[in-house]
Amino acid sequence: MHSDVVPLVRKAPLEADSTLDYARSVIRAEASALSQLAMAVDENFVDAVDRILAIRGRVVVTGMGKSGHVGRKIAATLAATGTPAIFVHPAEAAHGDLGMLVRGDLLLVLSNSGRTAELQAIVAHAQRLRVEIVAIASRGDSALMRQADVQLLLPAVREACPANIAPTTSTVLMMALGDALAIAAMRVRGYSSAGLKILHPGGQIGARLRAVATLMHMGESMPLVSSGDPMREVIVTMTGKSFGIAGVVDDGGRLVGVITDGDLRRHADSLMEGVAADVMTQHPVTIDASATAEEAVALMKEHRITSLFVGTQESHGRPVGIVHVHDFLRLGIA
Repeated sequence: MHSDVVPLVRKAPLEADSTLDYARSVIRAEASALSQLAMAVDENFVDAVDRILAIRGRVVVTGMGKSGHVGRKIAATLAATGTPAIFVHPAEAAHGDLGMLVRGDLLLVLSNSGRTAELQAIVAHAQRLRVEIVAIASRGDSALMRQADVQLLLPAVREACPANIAPTTSTVLMMALGDALAIAAMRVRGYSSAGLKILHPGGQIGARLRAVATLMHMGESMPLVSSGDPMREVIVTMTGKSFGIAGVVDDGGRLVGVITDGDLRRHADSLMEGVAADVMTQHPVTIDASATAEEAVALMKEHRITSLFVGTQESHGRPVGIVHVHDFLRLGIA
């Protein structure tokens, strides 16, 4: 059987311990480079964010090779956090896609060396259009950095590759700097979880950002009892509604307590002699209907509970629904 693939030559079998040690050394090298990047970020970064926020069009991201792969991710992150962005391949740009860049856009160019020949066509086109250019590179004296309006200089670090050739550490730095640009712009805009929800209606992010109001059980589904109800009736309600909890309301329908399986056990000796008010736990944990599913799950974990009654500002203490941990498990987020 013939193959055009040339296998890598291994000088000797690798021991598991040495392989793990090598993996950790790579990760430590990249982590160290990220620490250097954090210290190196300066006012040019602020300038770049200000220009991103000021544009009328989109951020057009470009890069060749591994920088291009990182550029695609940066464009996607910008778009996902409220900054319109697209990726344009520099080679495709030179063959007709230069029209993807128009006045009002901003060009974000990635090149570790700053000397990537394939970038010249789109950079020159940006200059003709007077489109501002933000460049990310590791050589401040490179042609790309001289052409850019804003220079974001990466620290001069070795690649994690033992031959110092394969883009590894440098691409990690580019990725982190792109994330920083996207999140900084998002923060200055005041972009909220509501805005993110609009952009992430599907998948795990969409599930985590769903409003509790869209998941809660309402009306007759809620296990509610009055404070004066005998415990025999309370237990029937708890069993029939299957939430493992009963909400205790006063004469005005306001939630004044909850009764859980734990409360039943704590009052086992005199359970059937009392009423709901005797057994309930006062000041129950509740959540607003506008809160996200992720916030509800965090609240349940914090208080080690499996159900939450839901209210709104307009309900003035009256429960409008209930959510159970199973509602979130079905979404895959609990």
